[in-house]
Amino acid sequence: MLVAMEIAMLRAMVARVPALEACHLRAWLSAAAGDITQILDRSALLRAQLPRAALAWLTLPHASELTQDLEWLERSGAELLLSTDPEFPNQLLADSQCPAALYVMGDRSVLGSMQLAMVGSRSATPAALVTARELAAVLARAGLTITSGLAVGIDAASHQGALLAGGRTVAVCGNGLDRIYPTQHAALAERVRARGALISQFPPRTPPIRSNFPRRNRLIANLTAGTLVVEAAHHSGSLQTAAYAVQRGLRVFAVPGSVHNPLTRGCHKLIHEGAKLVAEASDVLRELGIPLPKEPLAQSGRPQAAAAPLDKEYEMLLDAVGFEPATIDRLGARTGLSCESILSMLLVLELEGRIATYPGGRFGRIPE
Repeated sequence: MLVAMEIAMLRAMVARVPALEACHLRAWLSAAAGDITQILDRSALLRAQLPRAALAWLTLPHASELTQDLEWLERSGAELLLSTDPEFPNQLLADSQCPAALYVMGDRSVLGSMQLAMVGSRSATPAALVTARELAAVLARAGLTITSGLAVGIDAASHQGALLAGGRTVAVCGNGLDRIYPTQHAALAERVRARGALISQFPPRTPPIRSNFPRRNRLIANLTAGTLVVEAAHHSGSLQTAAYAVQRGLRVFAVPGSVHNPLTRGCHKLIHEGAKLVAEASDVLRELGIPLPKEPLAQSGRPQAAAAPLDKEYEMLLDAVGFEPATIDRLGARTGLSCESILSMLLVLELEGRIATYPGGRFGRIPE
């Protein structure tokens, strides 16, 4: 029993050592002749040639912190996977900066499934959110695990689409799994855990600080067979995830949009650089060699009641709005209607869920 407790404490310690990567852990265990109970032996530490930050931390391990980690692991049902464990996802080990450990809540076996990263803007347009949900649903129905970062916007819509289709999904977090970030996604996180897994390379009580997210994005890219960007500005974390995929020789996909929408410029940049243009889910499935689902998929975006018929002026305005956000002045020029009439009619259309408002006083149509 004492040995089991000692091993559990040493595993928790390994997961907390700063600057420790999978390659370092392999060398460290090798220096200890494969016996984790001997890794703190001075000769093993010297032979392992660990990073300076790791050695500095190991001179005075925080015992109370490790005890808290073990208590949280037992209480939460989370698992700790070291990169030397057979259950650790093999696809990560090909990365030169593979983390030494992962914390997992949910079904760890899903990490070995064929995954597709779906990422995009946090301030996504309503049309892009619908697109992400529907693409994720079809792709999950075809057997792909949808992997994203649990952020607001495209990430959340992608997880939701996979769940709506009864598929599997993985959320990679940029903080410790003892808290959910953002907090409004607590219920979504529970559903993800039930149908897949929440994972993090960060120990419990690690806050969601900015420097964590590039590492989170790298993990998302390296877990998957490819990265699909649904909507992204020219400079965004989504492009960073795509860049990590390119570094590994993995596929990159992008959904195009209006040339006037700044949130699609990142996607257009990716397509220009060789990303596969995605107009429908079959574009991704064909590229990955996955057959299309035989059964047609019902609409999986937002539930809709039968839309009430619109009179002629409302139909004209709705056609004028289109899927590219437009200002009141632009709509007036297209329809000949007064600004007062347009504002009143837009309010009705928004309440009916036919249009959405955008920054800059613009309005855009929501796909049905």
